[in-house]
Amino acid sequence: MKFIVSSTALLSHLQAISRVINTKNSMAILDNFLFRLEGNSLTMTASDQETTMTTTIEVMEAEGQGVFAVSAKILLEPLKELPDQPLTFEINDENLEIFLYFQNGKYNFIGVNGDEYPQKSPLSDTAKTFSISSQVLLNGINRTIFATADDELRPIMNGICMDIHPEDIVFVASDSHKLVRCKNDSVQSGIQASFILPKKPANLLKNILPKEAGDVMVSFDDKNACFTLSNFVLNCRLIEGRYPNYASVIPQNNPNRLIIDRALFTNVLRRVSVFSNQASNLVKLQLSENQIVVSAQDIDFSTSAEESISCSYSGDSMGIGFKSVYLIEILNNISSQEVSIELSDPSRAGLILPIENQPNEDLLMLLMPMMLTDF
Repeated sequence: MKFIVSSTALLSHLQAISRVINTKNSMAILDNFLFRLEGNSLTMTASDQETTMTTTIEVMEAEGQGVFAVSAKILLEPLKELPDQPLTFEINDENLEIFLYFQNGKYNFIGVNGDEYPQKSPLSDTAKTFSISSQVLLNGINRTIFATADDELRPIMNGICMDIHPEDIVFVASDSHKLVRCKNDSVQSGIQASFILPKKPANLLKNILPKEAGDVMVSFDDKNACFTLSNFVLNCRLIEGRYPNYASVIPQNNPNRLIIDRALFTNVLRRVSVFSNQASNLVKLQLSENQIVVSAQDIDFSTSAEESISCSYSGDSMGIGFKSVYLIEILNNISSQEVSIELSDPSRAGLILPIENQPNEDLLMLLMPMMLTDF
């Protein structure tokens, strides 16, 4: 086999799929990229058995065809240091000895038999398919992935639930302390279904979707999903199980409403939280007409802080406590200049909503309060 390929194009595609490869693999061959040459198309694959990512690029002067695997480390590290130039690969079909020629030199290494590479799981005949804008999918993942859990006992909480309705799609993530629900009604799938996307493939999509302009074709069954993009195909195993009824935990009657500048509020929380107890990160919000007082204290070290901010508040005077790390994280994942915080009482979850939503998007974030026992 022989082919010529651009070093920059090869590196960008390999770097994108290399994120699939684990640092420690149960099978040695999973430390490799799988290459398949057919005509002038070179298909490259990376896998960890549960997630498989494939990409294809055009090559020049291709001779022969076949399959071989190459160590990801041996190939990636030198490519990062090479300037943009044509690379010529020559592969001995009998012993898989590979010569890589470039402008000022050559590399020589031994490939691995590609027939040993594990195959991705095919989708069942009952698989469902729908199309979604790459931007909508990216926004849904970006809005929710920070709220996923790391819970070995409840693995269903460790992914993003994609709840698909005929007229819209809802992205949901929760770690039982915070919950994010992002609904978009621009996706008219015509189907009723749902699946839980694990965190790793969600992060992989998050990295490659910004370069996509068109639609993404999503196919899934009970166990696996396939995302087909213009230059990449991502197959992954889904988290099996039924996602909790997230709608039931969203409080409906919240008469106390606060509207505040998001950046100003975030900066105050960052400053005040420095003085909170390091174990609890508890900050107290004291709400009264057109003013919010943010305070924190650490009794063990005799430190405290308090700042007041002008705001628009309608409702009863009340004090409520939140874990500052979670509240700051939520505010950082809202793009609106102003946010609305809706509350019922200090013991029930607070809703944090953007004042200006993105087109076709309805974003809701929920945060559970903390007991104010330290105050």
